Amino acid sequence: MTNDTTIHTTAGLLQDRVVLVTGASRGIGEAAARLFAHEGARVVLAARQTAALDAVVADIRRDGGTADAVRLDLADATSIVDAVAAVDRLHGRLDGAFNNGAAIQAPGPLDETSDEDIDLQFAVNFRGHWRAMVAEAALMRRTGGGAVVNTSSIGSRRANPALPAYGAMKRALNSITETAAVTWAPQGIRVNGLTPGGTATRMIDEWEAATPGIRAQIDASIPLGRMAEPEEVAQAACWLLSDRASAVTGAIVPVDGGAGA
Repeated sequence: MTNDTTIHTTAGLLQDRVVLVTGASRGIGEAAARLFAHEGARVVLAARQTAALDAVVADIRRDGGTADAVRLDLADATSIVDAVAAVDRLHGRLDGAFNNGAAIQAPGPLDETSDEDIDLQFAVNFRGHWRAMVAEAALMRRTGGGAVVNTSSIGSRRANPALPAYGAMKRALNSITETAAVTWAPQGIRVNGLTPGGTATRMIDEWEAATPGIRAQIDASIPLGRMAEPEEVAQAACWLLSDRASAVTGAIVPVDGGAGA
């Protein structure tokens, strides 16, 4: 009988991958950045509010992870290009991108939605993601491919009377996610989307303030009886970015507690 004192460790799902996370200053994006770092990724956090990013970066580094912050405004084409270029300078590659940044519209019916709200939804939730994917894919091609995950919404899968512009642009995001998956598959780039349902983030708090009772309404609409935590959505993104999802591309994956079933 031998005395084996070898310690066996399991590498994380994203071990040594360079992963960009947009909208990383709070909510699902923040949870994803922390999770990806825990799973071994070298994460680059991006958002408009760099002070909030710096706090998350400090926490990740304190726990032994690798993290950096860059400013990114999805409504600004130059900002998107600059953020991806910063990833290149930091690591010389990009293996994964979680495009999670978003803008919410003021709740209200279709015929009361302002042109300003429509323009903002188009600029951030559709065109910004399009530009980000194009820039990310260009960097991924240099090292043989990668994986992209876009955060859409359950509101993209059906009528959305309370947030009509938001739902419309998220549905458009689903379309370009699927198109990118087919277009870039020969180049080794997988592209998938998530459609979270109600998720316990600050966005829900803001919606509750504008429309009292919406939180209870959302909870009641979910078969599991509760909203998802940001970390639960992040876990789905982590799997899609990892090699465990190596044959998955062009999928729009619900993370909604059964609300869309």
